[in-house]
Amino acid sequence: MTIDIDDLGAPAGQRVAQGEQLVLATLIGGVGNHAGAWRRPNSRVEEKYDLALFRDVVTWAERAKLHAVFLADGLRLDLDTVSSQPFAGLEPVTLLSALAAVTEHIGLIGSISTTFSEPYNVARQLASLDHISGGRAGWNLVTSAWGEENFGRELPPHAERYERGAEFAEVLLKLFDSWGPGAVRIDRAAGVYADVGQVAPIDHVGKHFSVAGPLNVARSPQGRPIIAQAGSSGDGQAVAARFADLVFTTGRITHDDSIEFYRSVKSQVSAAGRDPRTVKVLPGVSPIIGETEAAARAVEKELNGLIDLESGRAKLSRQLGNAFLDDLELDEQIPAERLPAEEAVEGRRSRYGVYLTLIEDGWTLRRLIEWEVASSGHFVPVGAPEQIADLLLERFEARGADGFILLPSYLPEGLTLLTEAVIPILQERGAFQTEYAGQTLRENLGLNAQPAPVPA
Repeated sequence: MTIDIDDLGAPAGQRVAQGEQLVLATLIGGVGNHAGAWRRPNSRVEEKYDLALFRDVVTWAERAKLHAVFLADGLRLDLDTVSSQPFAGLEPVTLLSALAAVTEHIGLIGSISTTFSEPYNVARQLASLDHISGGRAGWNLVTSAWGEENFGRELPPHAERYERGAEFAEVLLKLFDSWGPGAVRIDRAAGVYADVGQVAPIDHVGKHFSVAGPLNVARSPQGRPIIAQAGSSGDGQAVAARFADLVFTTGRITHDDSIEFYRSVKSQVSAAGRDPRTVKVLPGVSPIIGETEAAARAVEKELNGLIDLESGRAKLSRQLGNAFLDDLELDEQIPAERLPAEEAVEGRRSRYGVYLTLIEDGWTLRRLIEWEVASSGHFVPVGAPEQIADLLLERFEARGADGFILLPSYLPEGLTLLTEAVIPILQERGAFQTEYAGQTLRENLGLNAQPAPVPA
């Protein structure tokens, strides 16, 4: 099956008018996406490891009818930044399982590394979360750009990480399907719990994994939990084309960039024999919102004044393939000869490409640090709620996105302004749901209840 990407639904510019709506989720981390936001007096940073904070955040998100919350993860502690900013917090599946008990509809998507995990364990975790939540679990497939020192191995090359990631996803889907839809019988009179004819080993033997199966958790409410894929390089797009339901990408700065990426992903999905209309492209957006544009600009200035520029320099260096930046003045440009070629970067290659474009455009070291600390490379619009809503709809209507992962720059107001000011504007315009469509995350995203067979 191949579908023309110019026939994806309503024409560009007419999506909302013809009934298409945004898919919206939010990233939850406890302190806001801006690395200086924790220093604001009411940031609630003291609660970064307290379930109460996350319960409040997910409650606000569910009240606004967001489709899902994402929880990122990190597998190392950076000693050069830990003194000046909070680090990766609670383990995703553990926290999301707790949040499942205090929510009813919102999806729960956690990042799990394919480089430092095993498919059988992850399949058990996700199937368990799907059961616990009543069908709202999702997995954000990441391959990790660092953390190898904590697992007794070297970081594999970029292409090999994605090769392993693809096989990991293939094994996961086979394990989910190792239980048929009617396998659990529970016939007390006959003494039959499960129909063994609907439970089968997968006997997977590949380059990276050998897994007999079947899974020792019964088929979950969604059959297969939702798969999101975070990574926008060529290798990342190829994995997304085969397996992803959602593509979490760096928020491109310009419309043209976002449209080009959108078409690239949809074309590859179609070429892989899947319906591109069922794969949602969701750029990250980290808005700085105020009740007025002037108020938002004041918050932006405040947040940038809270940046530790030297830890920001270290963080930026990692994003730039460990380029040496220590001797540069803040208002200097980064010399091109210090930067590796994009294909030589073994870390976050797609993110590196975004920064490389900005450096070529003449951005100074200071400006790059401020942008990295504010956004980790995502789009950072600044303005009043109406302006933010307009910007999101512009990209949606231009077919540069099917929706967005919202990364509030600061908490709690950055999220409450999103959920209580921006989202209602989108709902009033018919661009976003006012109620959940179903019970499971798959239903709420409008995706097939019975996914296609495991891709070859």
